[in-house]
Amino acid sequence: MEEDLIFKKATLALGGGIKLPEGFEIPVRVSHSTSGPGAGGDSVAFSFHGMRVKKSVSYDRGEFELHERDDGSLYLTHQGEPFIDEIRFDPVVYHCPEQAFFTLDPRCSFGCAFCASPRLPAADYKGLTDEDIAKKCLDAYNEMHVVAVSLTSGVMDNDVDRTADRFISCIKAVKKVLPDIRIGIEPYAGSESQIKAFKDAGADEIKLNIQAATPEIFAKVCPDLDRENILRCLGHAVRYFGKGHVTSNIIYGMGETHEDLEKCMCQLCEIGVIPTVRSLRHNKYNGESLKKAIGEPAPVTPEEMVEVARIHKDVLSRYGMDTRTCKTMCLECGCCDLVPFRDL
Repeated sequence: MEEDLIFKKATLALGGGIKLPEGFEIPVRVSHSTSGPGAGGDSVAFSFHGMRVKKSVSYDRGEFELHERDDGSLYLTHQGEPFIDEIRFDPVVYHCPEQAFFTLDPRCSFGCAFCASPRLPAADYKGLTDEDIAKKCLDAYNEMHVVAVSLTSGVMDNDVDRTADRFISCIKAVKKVLPDIRIGIEPYAGSESQIKAFKDAGADEIKLNIQAATPEIFAKVCPDLDRENILRCLGHAVRYFGKGHVTSNIIYGMGETHEDLEKCMCQLCEIGVIPTVRSLRHNKYNGESLKKAIGEPAPVTPEEMVEVARIHKDVLSRYGMDTRTCKTMCLECGCCDLVPFRDL
């Protein structure tokens, strides 16, 4: 049964949207994402058998269909066939369940081919101040179950220092109203001093993204970034935040082999960093830039997602690491990926 559920989560995570029954009223707030795999789209979160996914929904069409029984319980079919026997809506705080996750600024000067955020319509930039974010966090905490606040951002005008200062001021603003809340951040850090400043401001966890499994692919998809400096900063981050509280995205599906992935995972684990392994997602915002950088990538299949997740879990086990030490950001949310020790 567990094997079947793991494959079903992979199929749902990688597949298309969910068609809703005619006249069905969505019982939760619809989320509009400006970062992550769903950037630029409206979606809701679902949970089933201890797993979570975040999916777009529509009354017109969908690869999956939601159905409501007479007793109000919900189930999914896939292409007309029974798929998930019981599923429920999982309320999103901001961007994900149980977390207030904000993008400080989706605009970015770095030309990473896979990233949709800086290619979103200008109207998607909300322009929230630190005080706006702190108030939204406090209101959400008082009204919902909130376990963490998480922050990410693009880098405007190549000004890493200014972006770091914005993270620091926002962390302090949130800590002022919620002194005991856990805060996770996903910045682009340029130096050890910035990482120390993030920790001193009150951040509990940090994600600095290596993005690609090999230096060769990284150079194609992130031509404006310095991979070696990211690795150095990850080492600094482990010293300040501690093993088990530093993570790094590796995106797969960009031409790397599974051996490349495993080698990169091991490289991160050796310095105390938990890899966050994520399949490449294509959409109308990043499709052209990806094609220019790496050609037409083959879609990641559910079978591959499951296989990569098992490699991921094996590597973490070898190094005595566990995703459950992370209490913020993507590993705590789990909507977009198969997460070792949580989903399998």
